[in-house]
This record gives sequence, C-alpha cells and structure tokens, in this order.
Amino acid sequence: MSINKKVLIVDDEVDILRLLQTVLSKEGIEHVYTATTATEGLSQFNAKQPDIVILDIMLPDGEGYEVCKKIRSMSNVPILFLSAKTEEIDKILGLAIGGDDYITKPFSPKEVAYRIKAHLRRADYQQVEVKSAPLIKVGPFELNEQKIELRKNGEIIELKPKELGLMTLLLKHPNQIISKENLYDKVWGEDFFGFDNTVMVHIRRLREKIEAEPSNPKHLITVKGLGYKFVVKDE
Repeated sequence: MSINKKVLIVDDEVDILRLLQTVLSKEGIEHVYTATTATEGLSQFNAKQPDIVILDIMLPDGEGYEVCKKIRSMSNVPILFLSAKTEEIDKILGLAIGGDDYITKPFSPKEVAYRIKAHLRRADYQQVEVKSAPLIKVGPFELNEQKIELRKNGEIIELKPKELGLMTLLLKHPNQIISKENLYDKVWGEDFFGFDNTVMVHIRRLREKIEAEPSNPKHLITVKGLGYKFVVKDE
C-alpha cells in the first residue's frame, strides 16, 4: 500500500541512502529525497517540505545538530537522528535540541522503516486530535490544542509537538501518576523499549517552559520508581 508522505534523508554515505530508499520503497513510501551535505539538506527541506527528516550528525560541511536547529526554527516535522555516535551525551543532545528519535549505526533498515512509519502515524494522529480538541483548563494552565498554544496565568508558553503531547496527557490526568511506559506509548505512539532518556529529556525541556524553578518543580513531579505526576496548585 502506497503511503503518500515525503521523507528526506541527509547522510553523506551514499550506500546508506540507497539502502533506505530501497527499504522505504518496499514499505510503500515512494517520495524519498536525499542529500549528502548539511547545505543540500536544508535546500531540499525548503524545496520539498518533507513530512519527516532522517538526519546524520557528522556531515562534510557541518553537524546535523545545526541542521536540526534550523529546521526546528521553521517546522515541527519529526526529526530522527541516524548516527555512528553512540555516547549517551550525543543522544541526549540530539533530543534536547529538538530531535524526536535517535538511532545508532549500524542499524536495522527494517527498524528504521518501522520508526519512520510510527512517527508519521503519530504526527497524523496529533493533527487529527488538534483539529477537534477543545480547550483544556487545569489550575493556572490553559491548553488550546488547535492553536498548539499553552498559557500559564494568561501568558503564552510555546510548545513543540512532543511537548504538546506530554502536556495534553498530563493535563487530562491531573494529580495522577503516569508511568514512563505510558507516556512513551501515548506520546510517541510506539512500545516502550527502555527509552528512559527520551522521556526524561522531554520532561526536562517541558519543566524549563512551565516551571518557575525547573530544578525544584511544583507541577511536573517525578514519582521515583513509578513515573510522573502533574500536581495542580494555584499560584
């Protein structure tokens, strides 16, 4: 079955580009665009307006991190890092600057295809939810999913897609403990395979936006060994 989505892959290894093109084509994704440099990647992004980006970190003319930042400044499309850098700090940095996933080389082409399709499904699901969702008001917070807009005490707090997903789930279940597994399943739309860092990084980024003191949160609380709880207190 054909999937009418556009995928952009930015990697300087031509063999990887060809391999992923072949695998994605077999999975029904025919609109696959490629680039081998950061400059070409940004040019292709602007020209093709892809639905998802697969991005290597080490490129001949720069780092994928910088490409990610530039894309994030103008779009919320899912970004998956595909890199030979396997250190935990590299993964955390990739997620912290706006990446949605991080896959290390060598990789399973099937797994990459699965993750791409999962993120595309999740993006579609979020768009449908946003179109039909009402205002959510909890304590000092008001979330307008249609505008992708969060307000705290009337002041706007800008959210990225995964942050919106997390905040929506938390606001719909105030003062309830939600496990990391449940957060990952609902927000990322796939099974939890021990991606603790993915959840933790996004929770930290969300705290930096909604808490007066992110290191001493009053709302988004960690419940050790169980997950997270969104505590509502009038300020």
